[in-house]
Amino acid sequence: MTNYDVVELLGLAREIAGEAADLAADMRSSGVRVAATKSNDLDIVTAADTAVEELIRTRLAAARPEDGVLGEETGEVEGTSGITWIVDPIDGTVNYLYGSPNYSVSIAATTRNSDGLRVSLAGCVHAPELAAEYTAAVGHPARRNDRELQVNTAVPLHKALVSTGIPYDLEIRARVMADFASLAPRVRDLRLVGSAALDICGVADGRTDAHAGRRLPIWDYAAAALIATQAGAVVRGPAGGPPSLTLLLAADAPLADALEPLLMENLNDK
Repeated sequence: MTNYDVVELLGLAREIAGEAADLAADMRSSGVRVAATKSNDLDIVTAADTAVEELIRTRLAAARPEDGVLGEETGEVEGTSGITWIVDPIDGTVNYLYGSPNYSVSIAATTRNSDGLRVSLAGCVHAPELAAEYTAAVGHPARRNDRELQVNTAVPLHKALVSTGIPYDLEIRARVMADFASLAPRVRDLRLVGSAALDICGVADGRTDAHAGRRLPIWDYAAAALIATQAGAVVRGPAGGPPSLTLLLAADAPLADALEPLLMENLNDK
């Protein structure tokens, strides 16, 4: 069995995320350029994405050389310790490109449970231009800076403020538009922030009541989902299973139960 101390893992995540966030902010002050595209022309990579991930990998290798790392930009390097760090160097790259403060560095320490699924042990989402550091570890409260977080509870569906995101996959965009059509008449309002990690942390922080995401890769939510969970939210996929590319839903449990049928009815591949 893997030996680990979640407080030590969280301390390392915070240290490295803070350093990486400073680098991202410094690079943006010098001007941002698009270095490449990925799935299509909408899915961009900046030079800062690559540089920030390289910094994080270098720091993790120095501190814990036996751990694995899975990063958005450069893939997975397996380790031997049973711990894998999941890294999104800049979540909200388009926001970053356009000068919005809604971007963050996301780092989570994970392991695999008895079913072979990745589970997060400690995580940090650091948004330098919002002066916000979201943190959590298993068995410890979620915090924004020094303030303990608590998800909004007992929110009826018609009073819910729900965030979502627009995926780069154009086919899935049509499904999200159907989500908007289903949700808009039934909830208080909808929000688009442009950063899944910050959206999910927003649920933990009580700035929204729920987040519904489509086509989210694990680096978008590995840290944020733990933060929301430790703040009292459920973070799940369809039928109460783990989050998946089909759906990630974060909310207080009764609200998640009310939202899920509305989101699942829009799937063409039931």
